[in-house]
Amino acid sequence: TSLSTSTLITMSSHHWLLAWLGLELNTLSILPMIIKPHHPRATEAATKYFLIQAAAAALILFSSTLNAWQTGHWSITNISTPAATVTITIAIMLKLGIAPTHAWYPEVLQGATMNTALILSTWQKLAPLTLLYLMKNSLPNSLILTIGALSILVGGWAGLNQTQTRKIMAMSSIAHMGWLIIALNMSLDIATMTLAVYILLTTTMFTSFNITTTKTLADLGVTWPQSPVLFVIMLITLLSLGGLPPLTGFAPKWLILTSLCHTKLFMLSVMIVIASLPSLFFYIRMTYLATLTAPPNTTNAQHKWRHKMSHPWALGPTMVMAGLLLPLTPLMAT
Repeated sequence: TSLSTSTLITMSSHHWLLAWLGLELNTLSILPMIIKPHHPRATEAATKYFLIQAAAAALILFSSTLNAWQTGHWSITNISTPAATVTITIAIMLKLGIAPTHAWYPEVLQGATMNTALILSTWQKLAPLTLLYLMKNSLPNSLILTIGALSILVGGWAGLNQTQTRKIMAMSSIAHMGWLIIALNMSLDIATMTLAVYILLTTTMFTSFNITTTKTLADLGVTWPQSPVLFVIMLITLLSLGGLPPLTGFAPKWLILTSLCHTKLFMLSVMIVIASLPSLFFYIRMTYLATLTAPPNTTNAQHKWRHKMSHPWALGPTMVMAGLLLPLTPLMAT
């Protein structure tokens, strides 16, 4: 049922009511997946997720009705009422978990399982982002750039004191969404490429954490004996998420900064580069904790107590792409 959202939004002939219906279907479809573990924390996460998404959907319905009342049409691509535009933009930011409406997002991810957290961080972003793509010509530029810069700043700073890997990935997601909506304001091609790279890196990290059952930073130190190759590539993917130059994650940031400089937004460029340094710090701290604080010893027991790890067939290609796609940047950007 969750697949219906993006389809409904694209098939809706850009009609706000059908887009709202798609968003509601999407929210109701993911709730059983969040609540499935029958744990109080999962129930709390599902409740928070439902309340936030329902409030955002109600805001979208209200502002689209306001727009239809004043203009006489329900078109998504043509919103001419400033109040409706700003309200819808804020509602979509709430759905995406972008700062300053981000507080629910780490809590929901922490209460969900790794696989559900992966879906919340990737697939669930597509429907609200589709609406932003369709609204591109009506978006309030200064508001979008401000929210984007704030998300990068908050995502970096709030992640510094986290020890849970899901919360760290949530903060990482907030920061990446900031880069994405700044890209959306500049060029749809760069925004699409940024989204593709974000989904690739996030999927790789969550799948790796799930296989090695890494829930906290302390768990990172004991994952080495399970699979040294997986562990090393996981650390490279972490650095790629931080946007270090030889890796895939550098490509979207490079293109976004180039685009900002071409439009003479130098102050914003400097600000988001400085704001992304804390993010890079906590990724590097994770690699440091994993490699230098616990020795890579194998267990002395005759029988290993760990279960045999499953390796999904898609993990290999995604890990390779997470590190080595930078030379293909000209192809990805066109």
